[in-house]
Amino acid sequence: MQNALKKIVTVVGARPQFIKAFALSRALKRAPDLEEILIHTGQHFDEKMSAIFFSELGIAPPRYHFAIHGGSHGTMTARMLEEIEDVLLQEKPDAVVVYGDTNSTLAGALAAAKLHVPLVHIEAGLRSFDRRMPEEINRVVTDHLSDILICPTRVAIDNLAREGIARGVHLAGDLMYDAMTIATPLAERRSTVLETLGLSPGGYGVATVHRAANTDDPEMLARILDFIAAEARTQPIVFPLHPRTLAAAGRAGLDPARPGVRVIEPVGYLDMCRLLHHAAVVLTDSGGVQKEAYFHRVPCITLRNETEWTETIDAGWNRLWISDSYEDRREIPDYGNGDAAAEIVSIIHSALKAD
Repeated sequence: MQNALKKIVTVVGARPQFIKAFALSRALKRAPDLEEILIHTGQHFDEKMSAIFFSELGIAPPRYHFAIHGGSHGTMTARMLEEIEDVLLQEKPDAVVVYGDTNSTLAGALAAAKLHVPLVHIEAGLRSFDRRMPEEINRVVTDHLSDILICPTRVAIDNLAREGIARGVHLAGDLMYDAMTIATPLAERRSTVLETLGLSPGGYGVATVHRAANTDDPEMLARILDFIAAEARTQPIVFPLHPRTLAAAGRAGLDPARPGVRVIEPVGYLDMCRLLHHAAVVLTDSGGVQKEAYFHRVPCITLRNETEWTETIDAGWNRLWISDSYEDRREIPDYGNGDAAAEIVSIIHSALKAD
């Protein structure tokens, strides 16, 4: 007898989530008894931050697209919650999958929990221990609402245990590593970003800045732009400028383009993959880009005073900008071998069968 089809609703809204969904959706398509329905909240709405990822990576267009962006955290999350709830009532899924720590994540988690739909949180257990960051609030609340918690590292499992969360916790590796192993060969064949920008492999750095804690404080943004400019004295820095950062710099009267700093528009995943793969150093406040730097074995400087990806610090591939040196370098086995997506599908299968 053929197994009954199980329906999975996946909620995404921002660049890192598109990348993770790229890896997991490929694995879900290979499961004959699982159907994925993709919701895009619209949190990242700029063409270079959203649509290009779907076209480049071959992700099926989302069945639902809300185009919700802008406004306060409360306004954005509330609007997303309302729309996601309507979809869940209509689709009646067997599980909801959310990724990471954005407002889209929190809205999906709240909608699923209130309707008693099993909730799967991918990248559970991450902690920066800085409750001033909205991302920290989002990830903590989501973890405490989740039924299945997919952790990328043992540190994440330990964090959950300290908060009394042990049931439904799984170690599965890192989906972004899966995505990188698939995308890097494609980027080497298709991307011409190095040639277009006149860059030589190993002869430049890459910078990204987008977190609200860095962009919404003019003094902090000025410090970060100065830090990037100082690094550009050693080698040129390519700076794909996030729309939020561009707007914040304009309000503060700051110019991100400094001597040695080459500001460009946001780039697609394949171009970014190739830029990172051949960079000499990465400067970023993005959790995802910190990991991507490690996947490409490029040293990273995190433009924050803390990071949720502490193993990248311990393994010597990353350092905080307030530190002057790296630890001794070693590999990070917890991230897996590029098979996290298959492991996650297996975990979801087992959980739904148990129900």
